[in-house]
Amino acid sequence: MKDASVVTAKGGSAEVIPILKGWIVLPVAMGATLVYSKLANQFRRSTLFYGIITFFLTFIFLYGFVLYPNVDFLSPHASADRLVEWVGAENSHWVAIYRNWVQSLFFVMAELWGQVAIFLLFWGFVNHICNFGEAKRFYNLFLAGGDLALICTAPLVLSIARDRGDFTPALQKLVLCILGFGVAILVLHWFLTRILKNDQRLFCPEEKGAALDVKTKLSLWESLKFIARSKYLFHVAVLVVAYSLAINLTEVTWKANLKQAYPETADYQSFMAGISSFIGFSSLAVSLFFSGVVIRKLGWRFSAQITPVVVGITSLGFLTLFLFRNFLDVPLPLVAIVLFGAFQNGISKLVKYTFFDPTKEMAYIPLDQESKTKGKAAIDIIGSRFGKSGAAWIQLALIQIAGTGSVLSITQFLLPLIACVVVFWIVSIRSLDKQLATMQKDQTISEAIES
Repeated sequence: MKDASVVTAKGGSAEVIPILKGWIVLPVAMGATLVYSKLANQFRRSTLFYGIITFFLTFIFLYGFVLYPNVDFLSPHASADRLVEWVGAENSHWVAIYRNWVQSLFFVMAELWGQVAIFLLFWGFVNHICNFGEAKRFYNLFLAGGDLALICTAPLVLSIARDRGDFTPALQKLVLCILGFGVAILVLHWFLTRILKNDQRLFCPEEKGAALDVKTKLSLWESLKFIARSKYLFHVAVLVVAYSLAINLTEVTWKANLKQAYPETADYQSFMAGISSFIGFSSLAVSLFFSGVVIRKLGWRFSAQITPVVVGITSLGFLTLFLFRNFLDVPLPLVAIVLFGAFQNGISKLVKYTFFDPTKEMAYIPLDQESKTKGKAAIDIIGSRFGKSGAAWIQLALIQIAGTGSVLSITQFLLPLIACVVVFWIVSIRSLDKQLATMQKDQTISEAIES
């Protein structure tokens, strides 16, 4: 929903996405990390979980039933038009943030949901109750649950958003679905917490005897300093930043073409929902029958390197095809570019969900509880945001230098940047693998001594 809301709004375009990610989402994410770190010192884990999820659900309700139905009244179109005349049409994507502040606010909150609710709350909970051996077996099953959700996305959105014209009724139906799923999250967490609270066998060895609802003590600044001093956490952060850089440097070019092919909100969102379902079906099959076996049989290092290799090859392939499409004997139609870009985006998300996410989360398991909680918060929120924002800053700078106002004019500069990111990504994986093996060995010796 978030991409369709800003790209297809009046004056919106794919160039709006780098501005939001680079100049708005990053500082908001840093503030959210600071707030999370402060709250983690004051409240128990379950209280923090319920409070954060409820906050997001409250905003979703307000967006669907208060803000969006009155979006024309709330949007300053007249002053935005005057700003466009002043700054020039080539800079209209900057004005679009101000013009469509309601949709931009929703985009920011949707980005935060992925970082806070999924990476911090969900994976923080999972990492707290699983050891490294269990992660190899079960993490892909957890991811398969997310794949089932992706599979359901297309039929749900297509059944709701099939009507053209006023998009408000369809949006409100989707919001009601989100609220229902949110309540289910809260109920399931309450149920699981009751089951696990007294089962100490589920905790990692170094945390035996710890309560499920622990409070943590490190501040955000201490967490960042700890990451800077820790070579291990630094390389984990590199993985997160590198993935975000590579995927976002490619994705905006594809979405710019997608806007040309599907300018209407309902059409754009339906196409994106179809891509999500493709990713869901593919990820479910890979998670159930392939990735778990690969991680167990071929090891962490091999599995972790699959993502940069696949993302690198497909990203460079898509951008090269787009760059040289007019030099072919038969110029490629727009639909071919859109479909190849959809394949690139889908396969990149596929390896993220089936290999990148489980191997990255496994890297947190040998750490102590403070490092898992605060170090993970700093890496998964700020690290990911720096990657996305870094890609946004690069794209915006190149667009300004080119003076065209379009991301489609800077493709030739993105190719070498992505290649460098992928190489550095793979180097960091190999360094992290050596450190991970040492930590596992030390942990095994410590457990043997305790026994």
